[in-house]
Amino acid sequence: MQKHPLVTTRSLTLAAMLAAVYTVVSFALLPLSFGIVQVRVAEALTLLPVFSPAAIWGVTVGCLLTNLIGVATGAVLPMDIFVGTAATLLAALFTRKLRGFTWRGLPVVSVLPPVVFNGIFVGAELTWMFTPDTPALFWMNAASVAVGELAACGVLGLALVWCIQRAGLGRAMA
Repeated sequence: MQKHPLVTTRSLTLAAMLAAVYTVVSFALLPLSFGIVQVRVAEALTLLPVFSPAAIWGVTVGCLLTNLIGVATGAVLPMDIFVGTAATLLAALFTRKLRGFTWRGLPVVSVLPPVVFNGIFVGAELTWMFTPDTPALFWMNAASVAVGELAACGVLGLALVWCIQRAGLGRAMA
């Protein structure tokens, strides 16, 4: 029996396309994508690992590129390259793991990893960057990021997953 290669042209293409879309959407909606109060609409893509492991790398590279360009333009500090990207990678990995927990066919539990990881990681980063003398503000910053993630993933992300399923494209991404 022949094993399937771990990396295929198809999976690389999917990952590259998702990285590009993530980056373009983040910068098209720049005012929403950065800051203490943020709804990074591109984070809706972090639910796509429910369809394919290639999406894990797509959204992670997309986040990395967005943060690299964000640093170059002064929208974010260099720390976000590591912290934000790590949060997105962990969220995507756990989203993939939780894909089987569905409600009415939608992977609602998969919304939690992006909300939790980004809330904690980015909330801590924002607290350290903007209010290092007031660590109690961590919870406010974490909640602010988590609410933005919930809007992006819980509303837009689930709508995107539903549309992909409805169009029968979920298996094509696998």
